[in-house]
Formats: sequence, C-alpha cells, structure tokens
Amino acid sequence: MGEPTKILLDESDLPRRWYNLLADLPSPPPPVLHPGTKEPVGPDDLAPLFPGDLIAQEVTAERYVDIPEEVLEVYRLWRPSPLYRAHRLEKALGTPAKIFYKYEGVSPAGSHKPNTAVPQAYYNALAGVRRLTTETGAGQWGTALAFACSQFGLDCEVWQVRASYDQKPYRKAMIETFGGVVHPSPSELTEAGRAALAKDGGSPGSLGIAISEAVEVAAGDPTTNYALGSVLNHVLLHQTVIGEEALAQFAKVGLTPDLIVGCTGGGSNFAGLAFPFLREKLSGRMDVAVRAVEPASCPSLTKGVYAYDFGDTAGMTPLMKMHTLGHDFVPARSTRADCATTGCPRCCPTSTNSVCSRPRPERSASASRRGSGSPVPKALCPHPNPPTRLPRASRKPCAAGKPARRRSSSPRSAVTATSTWQPTPPT
Repeated sequence: MGEPTKILLDESDLPRRWYNLLADLPSPPPPVLHPGTKEPVGPDDLAPLFPGDLIAQEVTAERYVDIPEEVLEVYRLWRPSPLYRAHRLEKALGTPAKIFYKYEGVSPAGSHKPNTAVPQAYYNALAGVRRLTTETGAGQWGTALAFACSQFGLDCEVWQVRASYDQKPYRKAMIETFGGVVHPSPSELTEAGRAALAKDGGSPGSLGIAISEAVEVAAGDPTTNYALGSVLNHVLLHQTVIGEEALAQFAKVGLTPDLIVGCTGGGSNFAGLAFPFLREKLSGRMDVAVRAVEPASCPSLTKGVYAYDFGDTAGMTPLMKMHTLGHDFVPARSTRADCATTGCPRCCPTSTNSVCSRPRPERSASASRRGSGSPVPKALCPHPNPPTRLPRASRKPCAAGKPARRRSSSPRSAVTATSTWQPTPPT
C-alpha cells in the first residue's frame, strides 16, 4: 500500500484551546478607533454589538483560550477535519513536491465558517441574547451562523449581497433550512439600505452595505447582537483549530511543511491555517514560508492601501488599520459576481501585520480604488522560490473559450511538505 490519501485524527485529538497569535507578535497591531471620537475603543464601546466573552477574546493578550465543552460538543459533529494528499495534482504537475490540503467542506455548512459561528452563537446565548444579525457574500457565513444559532436556540437574520443572493438561491434555502431569515442587500428594511438604493436603484450590493444593514438593526435592539465572520481577532482565534489539527496531522505522518498557502479575503481562513504554523516559525521550531492568495476582483493586499478604514459602507463600525480598497468599494460590473463570492475589500489587521514584512504607504482609503496599486507585500517568512505559475503543459484553455468551472466554493488550503518534525506541546 502506498502513502495515504487522507490523514485523520480521532475525536480525542480535537484541540482544546484556541491560539492567539497576538501574544507572539513583536508588536501589537495599531489600536481600533471609535468611529465618532477617533480614540481607541474600550470594552464599553463594543458592548452594544458583542457579548462580554467575545470582547474579552478580542483584546486578550493570552496565548491560549480554552474552548468551552459546549462548543467542543458541536465541533465533534465534523471535527477533526481531514488533511488530504493531492496525489493526482502532483502527477498532473509533474512535481516532486508533496501537496496537501486541509478540507473544511465536511462541516454542516460546507465551509470553515462554523469554527467561529458556533462559539459566537454560544457566547451570545450565554449572555441572554435572543437574535443575531449578520451579512454574507456568497452565503457561506450566513449559512454557518444560521446553523450555529439553531444549536443554541437563537434567531438569525442575514443580509446577503444582492448579486450573490440572486445567483445562489440554494444558499438562501440552506439558511432558511437552519431557521434563519435572509434579505437581499441593499434592502428597504434599514436606513443604510434605503440610502444605497436611493443612490443606485439597481445596486448589486456589497459586503460593506450588508454590514451596515446588519449593524444598524443590532444596534437598535437590546435583545439583538451582531456577528462577524472575519476580520476581528476573536474570529481568527476560533479558526486556529484548523492549523492546530494540521500540525498534529503532519506529525502523525512524520512530515514538516515548508510552504503554507491560504486563500485570503477578510483573513479568517488564512489565519486559521497559518497562525499555528507561524507560532512554530517564530519560536524557532519550524522553518516554514507562508503565502496569502487573494482574488483579483478584490485585491486588498496587493492593490489596497494600509490605512484606517471602516468595515462598513455607512461608517458605523470602528476604524481598523488594515489593507483596504475603501469602505465604499463596489466591484466593477464584470467582476461583481466573483467578488461577492470570493472577496472582501479589506483584510484583517492581524493577518496584515503577520504577513507583511514592511509597512504599506499610508494614504486615504478612498484613493485606493484607482491607479496601479502598491507592490505585492512580502511574506513574513519569504520562500526562496515560491511556486507562482503552473507548468506550461498544464495550462490548458477551457473548451469553447469558456471560464473554468468551479468545482466547489469551500476553502481548501494547499501545503507542500518535506522532512520530519514533531510538535512541542504548548506550555
């Protein structure tokens, strides 16, 4: 029998703690600012939207945070997730590299998003919250939150980017199957939605507009909180179960990856896989390079500016310093569907500070939507020869000039692996 195609862990191997990269960074990211005063926010400023436990996780300097047993119980429905060896891709490329991907599509929602949706729903239920509002692009986050709310008896209301809402009716069906309510955004239900429609009656929507609508509703109801599926520190914290499992899976087969590749929009999928490996890199236990890959339709890391910006179109959310295309960014008509599906016009501050080795030009966020953009940021751990293109023989045109068909929207993160390594148990 040859080398295994999938590497599995037992339920007993499920990580019991989330990892906080902030504890190991040389310096913390710049502070989050209040949208009105422009001063650093405190816990009281976040209380109208988030429960105390999540606020504590957002600002904690502790390296590890224990995962509640109630959350672990739901995680066990699909975790630990498998690590696959891509034998056929290796053969097609003719490469000596060993390529692996961590498959998060086994979750009930079909993506990595429930890793944070479940604890967010749990902590909100613990705080006595009755309803959660949120935004969603392709529908993965909306589906995940609806699933999570169903596990803890919460109502869930979702604003989905209009372009995606129209193109993906089955995501709407999934959200409703889990008990959620979904609206196309912009909608007539909020001031933010009505303002967007007044400006453009045929608006395809954007994540920024959808966030504004969800935040507006949550802020106006004391029994309702808002939940975000990316960008914030506590979201990235929850996603680190991905990388912690991957470390154990590589150790199980005696391999050490030398390159980690993660798809990056708002940053949660990338952070979930990469941050535990960065811990090993920063501690000197592993020499690994990290590459963040983003969609060309929403190139926040490669063409955005490093500046303070709002997370929503209406300017209701706190200001965070990050790579951004501007809080009022709406993709070009030719790329709207792709951007609504795969992209976020801003990348989370923690991923920004962990991936980039040098500061980006500080310009106004609104100016970032024009011009050629800045150079691609270098990784924290540069790889001498990063694989950037497929061999010429493998770049075959699609039949009749049609775009390649996407087989799945669930995130998979490719990893090349060599040598051997055993993890050092965290203290």
